[in-house]
Amino acid sequence: MASTTHQDTSVNSKNSRWLINLLAIGILLGIGFRFFELDRKLYWHDEAYTSIRAAGFTRQEIDDELFQNRIVPAPELQKYQRIKPGSTEADTIRSLALEDPQHPPLYFLMARWWMQQFGSSLTASRSLPALLSLLSLPLMYALAQELFASNLTALLATALLALSPFDILFAQTARQYSLLTVIVIGSSWLLLRAVRLRDWQNWVSYSLAIALGFYTHPFFGLTLVGHGVFVICYWLFVKKISVEGHVTNSQFFLAVTAALILYIPWIYVLATNLERASATTDWTRVSPGLLYLVKLWTLSFTALFFDFDFGFDNIWTYVLRLPFLLLIAVAIYQICRWTRSSTWLFILTSIFVPFLILALPDLILGGKRSAVSRYLISCFPGVQLAVAYLLACYLKTQRRFWQFVLALVFTASIASCTVSAFSDTWWSKDLSYFNAEVAKNINKEVMANRSIKDTIVISDRGNDFTNMGDLLSLSYLLDKDVRLMLLSQSPDMELLNKYSAPLVFRPSEKLRSAFKRNQRRLEPILAYAKLFRVRRAS
Repeated sequence: MASTTHQDTSVNSKNSRWLINLLAIGILLGIGFRFFELDRKLYWHDEAYTSIRAAGFTRQEIDDELFQNRIVPAPELQKYQRIKPGSTEADTIRSLALEDPQHPPLYFLMARWWMQQFGSSLTASRSLPALLSLLSLPLMYALAQELFASNLTALLATALLALSPFDILFAQTARQYSLLTVIVIGSSWLLLRAVRLRDWQNWVSYSLAIALGFYTHPFFGLTLVGHGVFVICYWLFVKKISVEGHVTNSQFFLAVTAALILYIPWIYVLATNLERASATTDWTRVSPGLLYLVKLWTLSFTALFFDFDFGFDNIWTYVLRLPFLLLIAVAIYQICRWTRSSTWLFILTSIFVPFLILALPDLILGGKRSAVSRYLISCFPGVQLAVAYLLACYLKTQRRFWQFVLALVFTASIASCTVSAFSDTWWSKDLSYFNAEVAKNINKEVMANRSIKDTIVISDRGNDFTNMGDLLSLSYLLDKDVRLMLLSQSPDMELLNKYSAPLVFRPSEKLRSAFKRNQRRLEPILAYAKLFRVRRAS
């Protein structure tokens, strides 16, 4: 699958020694960033759920135990982040099947095993995805070599992946996204090898990679559809419907069929719990409008190289990303202009097929699936490969300008990763984004009232029963003296009488109504984070 370029992009040992050293340093820095301050950022809602599932709990049983008009110390919540006594791997699978069927069990079983070996601290939980992310680096090198037969391009692609602010961010997130990246890149490499060599061993390996991908995340299907479009177009336009093209086509669909057979157990789980899976992902069907989508597309694709956030509605957040959008556009043009058809066809299908599968329904029917950056993981390796090829082509000809471009990209990535590394929260924390600020305010309140023990934080299950995940997130940030009053769906207002001005976090509409009926009003402390003080109505 190697391409013929208009420039020789092989590495000449003498002239390019500085570049090889630079790329090696970049790769080492990227590895270092993956393990730096692993426990600094707040452990957000979804990560808390990773630990719950891996530990063998269900959300329902935790809710039923916690929200019973009782007062508990905040650190006590963390017992649900440790292996449930007497549970087995079957409990982890059952938890997912009953409450989260859209998430297959592979990563959660790996997390359970990791928890058994190394404990459930934040560092331990996040070291697993960080280690898994390292596997993507040699696979990216191999994929780039398969596409371009160029050491320089392969090293550049590996360095861009190593220093990618997006990839580092999710390598430090206790979810399955770094494993998904590994399988997206690895399966692409195996597909290209299978198409080129046409031996059964590579097709078997590719089929197993597909099965692993599906057992990691259902959105691996986006990558598989991209692969399918590539194989069909390769058969129709590159091999001109030759016998060889027919063989490749048949082998691909046989490999996919074998993988789907291996995936049948979880297909059955999804089919029998389809209503639950649909209810859990309802939030993606909210239509935010075209401008919102365009903003998120811009942020998502440029976060591969640059990730400074000056605020979602700040014009500079987008102006500073325009050079990186231009770089991506020029890189895709360069791929189409100068590589052989099989190469540019693979790059285009790997970027645009997954993106359009998500974006077109959002534009036509409404929704925001394509606005969720982690859902676009299938698209990102193709972008990094294209930019690596562009840089490799020109670093030896228009040397000074393209050295500046490479320096700009690396500087932007390193600066972004550095700022992110020392931050308590980041955009990837989603609905838990303000939890660090919430915890600081609560701790400050507790410190001020320590002598009279008059501070308590009230909460309930929330409007959509998601409060438990964020309370678990907060439990890692709150002082050990903080106590939580966790009210049931029939809240006992008598518990409040001994507290003159308790705090309340994310009260449901039912709890708000209960406050109103009992002549209490909510005074905002952090209104955007839904933290309030409860006062007696005057």
